[in-house]
Amino acid sequence: MVQAALRSGTAQRHSVFELFGRRLPGGRRYGVVAGTGRVLDAVESFRFDGPQLDYLREQQVIDERTHEWLAGYAFTGNIWGYGEGDAYFPGSPLLVVEASFAEAVALETLVLSILNFDSAVASAASRVVGAAEGRPCIEMGSRRTHESAAVAAARAAYIAGFDTTSNLQAGMQYGVPTRGTAAHSFTLLHDTERDAFVAQVESLGRDTTLLVDTYDIAEAVRVAVDIAGPDLGAVRIDSGDLGVLARQVRVQLDALGATKTRIVVTGDLDEFAVAGLAAAPVDGYGVGTSLVTGSGHPTCGFVYKLVSRAASTASDAPMVSVAKRSTDKTSRGGRKWALRRRNPAGVAEVEVVGIDQEPADDGNDRPLLRALIRDGEIVGREPLHAARERHRAAVAELPVESRKLSRGEPAIETEFVGRT
Repeated sequence: MVQAALRSGTAQRHSVFELFGRRLPGGRRYGVVAGTGRVLDAVESFRFDGPQLDYLREQQVIDERTHEWLAGYAFTGNIWGYGEGDAYFPGSPLLVVEASFAEAVALETLVLSILNFDSAVASAASRVVGAAEGRPCIEMGSRRTHESAAVAAARAAYIAGFDTTSNLQAGMQYGVPTRGTAAHSFTLLHDTERDAFVAQVESLGRDTTLLVDTYDIAEAVRVAVDIAGPDLGAVRIDSGDLGVLARQVRVQLDALGATKTRIVVTGDLDEFAVAGLAAAPVDGYGVGTSLVTGSGHPTCGFVYKLVSRAASTASDAPMVSVAKRSTDKTSRGGRKWALRRRNPAGVAEVEVVGIDQEPADDGNDRPLLRALIRDGEIVGREPLHAARERHRAAVAELPVESRKLSRGEPAIETEFVGRT
């Protein structure tokens, strides 16, 4: 597209692209934006180096003119977007990219690949956190996805309310708090379960978490408390009927005087399994496979569409709206602005999206688009805890129906105002 646009003289036409989802996946009530910070890092460093350009030319993917253009590529336009951690709904303009056609279209795969994955993980994570009802959750999905995706997933889960991750790279790279437990292989390495527990407690202290379901759970709990005493940090159960076992272990721990020892459960948990354990004496959840695969929806279905472009190649040409009209895949032309309309009590009622105009704020509303990049310079970078706090506040302002795990309509409707 860039090569053909350079040849036709349209590559420099001023253009506006928007990233949005036509619908929420799986009948969910809301989605969660994640990956914005990673998008900013990626756009800032997005360049074509010598070996890449040589490959493209050798494979006859590009001609000499395109080679020259790509060699000097650096994004110089403007980008606005929803704040990372915010909730989103169908049609929400999550990213608005304003630049020349060539500069903006070159970013399509980059931004979609990041936001589709990270937002899918964050959306699933938010549901798990809601089902946990204040009990801590640890992200443990690194073994179930690509090694780089595992780091991104840990970051996204933390934004959506998970407390910690077992991925140490995410801790080093993004500052996500890290926690972990021993695997069954550590117990099986030793001649007896007691030997394994002694080694772990002597190395890591009494506040460690001992895995108690390798052999016989009741015997393992007895041995664990015998070794670590009543100050044992936690025990982990990874198999079986977790609700029943948690109750039995809680009774046993209390009888042994380990009343403060926590019970952590793991093992193919998702938001529904976590909700089903609400009445059980569980103190924390480890969630992996379901989380990093978006709990059945590994992508949000975001698209990146041209919605407005200059009427001609003249520098002062007016902007005109453009839109796709294909059946079932329509888009709305015109540059968008968005705000979340709230009632006097601060509860969200409608997602208002203005087309070619900013919708009027009635005093209780919250503008949703933030400046992220201005004239090629990053202006919207923020610490991870800001996105985490934004998510907490965004979910808190949604109607109570948004917390339901059953299939249903979006928690609030999207209303488009202005030219369509």
